[in-house]
Amino acid sequence: MEKRAIIVDDEPATCELIEKVLTSAGFESLTVTRSEEAPAILRHGKFAVAFLGYGMAAPGGPELARQMRAFGSNRLTPIVLISDDLRPAAMAKGFEAGASFFVYKPIDRERLLRLVRATQGAMDDVHRRTRRVEVKSKVQIAFRGQEIVGETVNVSLEGMLIRTPRTLPVGSSVGVSLDLNQAMRPVVGAGSVVRLYGHEEMGIHLGRLTREDSQRLQEYLLPLIPGM
Repeated sequence: MEKRAIIVDDEPATCELIEKVLTSAGFESLTVTRSEEAPAILRHGKFAVAFLGYGMAAPGGPELARQMRAFGSNRLTPIVLISDDLRPAAMAKGFEAGASFFVYKPIDRERLLRLVRATQGAMDDVHRRTRRVEVKSKVQIAFRGQEIVGETVNVSLEGMLIRTPRTLPVGSSVGVSLDLNQAMRPVVGAGSVVRLYGHEEMGIHLGRLTREDSQRLQEYLLPLIPGM
């Protein structure tokens, strides 16, 4: 995994402290002290973790977090908000915007280092859940009383790319029945069409699986993911 971090805060001393801790953890850091410069950087760069100052002049940390979660290559990146506001309402606002963690001023080095390690655990989990494995299995898609039979191109713990005789509009809610192998009952659940590739391939996000079906999908896929 690329270990590149971005720090956005209008206090140079805070940025310097965080950068030193990140360096000790093996990260390369980009520091931005003018928050108005951050949106363009976040749109065009890819980061393993982002530290954003909560109370900066617009755009502040919550707004930058909201932008990151809305689009781009940092949509799943762990976000740490740097704050000196201990009010529950401030924390709620940050998490609602998409923050993963908070760190409070004055910053304690050891706590910050533990937090950095926690963000990597979160990122490892994201990579595991979104890692696509080439699997060719029969899949049945139910849509408005119709059944479309196709074949998977690849599958992750959260979705699949399938090849079918015809595609459905993006946003369509569908039922899914996935036959991974003859020894397993089909993984059954619901999802939605999130993108199209030409006239024969659809990306399906698996939004609603039972705990049992999710567990069986995980048990099947994880041994196929390199490094797992």
